[in-house]
Amino acid sequence: MNTRVALLGIIAESVDASEKINEILHEYQEYIVGRMGVPYRSRDMFIISVIVDAPEDVISAISGKMGMVESVTAKAIYSKA
Repeated sequence: MNTRVALLGIIAESVDASEKINEILHEYQEYIVGRMGVPYRSRDMFIISVIVDAPEDVISAISGKMGMVESVTAKAIYSKA
């Protein structure tokens, strides 16, 4: 199985989204290398970076599921290798 390293950028504009975000990340925990979340309190948003090593379809699935959560925007940046 070929995998790629990717960075998922997630911006949540509501604290209500945190439970669903964590559910999705837990579902794909075997692919997660690391994660960092930063609350941006003055803008009332949360910014999360997640590094994954997974097949491309899994990375797309994670990003897609995140993007379907209300008040959440998610994008994936893939490594070249």
